[in-house]
Amino acid sequence: MFSAATLVTFVVAAFVMVVIPGPTVLFTIGRAMALGRVGGFLSIVGTAIGSILLVIGVALGVGTVVAQSIVLFTIVKVLGAGYLVFLGIQAIRHRTDAAKAMTGAVPTRSGLRLLGEGFVVGATNPKSIAFFLAILPQFVDLHSGSVPLQLLVLGTIVVAIGVACDAIWVLLASAARDWFGRSPRRIEAMSATGGGLMIVLGAFLLVWSEKPASV
Repeated sequence: MFSAATLVTFVVAAFVMVVIPGPTVLFTIGRAMALGRVGGFLSIVGTAIGSILLVIGVALGVGTVVAQSIVLFTIVKVLGAGYLVFLGIQAIRHRTDAAKAMTGAVPTRSGLRLLGEGFVVGATNPKSIAFFLAILPQFVDLHSGSVPLQLLVLGTIVVAIGVACDAIWVLLASAARDWFGRSPRRIEAMSATGGGLMIVLGAFLLVWSEKPASV
């Protein structure tokens, strides 16, 4: 389906895109710092599922509609940014509760809730939308079989690279959390920092004006 040269070039491009801190990276770092390693990994799974949904949308042509509509793209961007700001505010509001509950254990939180939060962030990530719509089609060979299948394969590769990189960030952030967690004041500051990180990210996305090219 793909030549070796094309696949290597795409993997390199995808890796560069993924390692540049974006919504999912900063989100998972904030989750891991606030909720620990398990919370971080559940968030990764959620964002991955949301990203896969974007890949399927692009593969089926739905993404083209969003790419060609400034209104629809703006709605997706605002929803994603607003949700990150909401999560950040919640983390700051409940920082004292997290500090009080910190006795060496990770604050209890529903796994489904963490997955859902990650899913929303992954599915509304403007960085992923721009990459999937503007970059994936450039690696498609119109003479090598089903275009939707090629887009799906390429998108899945991006998601897999993202999961691997995010997992490393979660391990690093959760290790920092363990150090901060030795003091209630540290865990309170850490929760507030994670929340502030998401608020700043959400604000950045609201003013980010880049719109992906059409497929």
